[in-house]
Amino acid sequence: MNDEPVERLVRAIAGHDRAALGAVLAPDVDFRGLTPGRSWEASTADEVVGIVLGHWFEDTDHVEALTRFQRGPSVADVEQVAYRFELVNEAGPHVVEQQAYYRHDGERLTYLRVLCSGFRPRGS
Repeated sequence: MNDEPVERLVRAIAGHDRAALGAVLAPDVDFRGLTPGRSWEASTADEVVGIVLGHWFEDTDHVEALTRFQRGPSVADVEQVAYRFELVNEAGPHVVEQQAYYRHDGERLTYLRVLCSGFRPRGS
């Protein structure tokens, strides 16, 4: 990966790096997310950081590997990416995949829609 905003987003999530996650989001980011059982909305970078690293990925979720990072074709003015993490927490080993649709201004994500698979158990 090089240093495009969506790549910095994925690295920040994997590293539980709140500062890096906040820095890659526009202050007035337009965010919506869907996880199993709940939808999420935010309109500031701080709110998104709180959702992603406070609810979706907790401090006890240790990301062991990024096993997928694949860009898809753009949909008009919206770009697409899929990424998958293998992680471990107190409940054991899991895999989680997210699909994201986004726009950016070159440096920061200004629009972000994320669909999450949820934490799925993985074999040893």
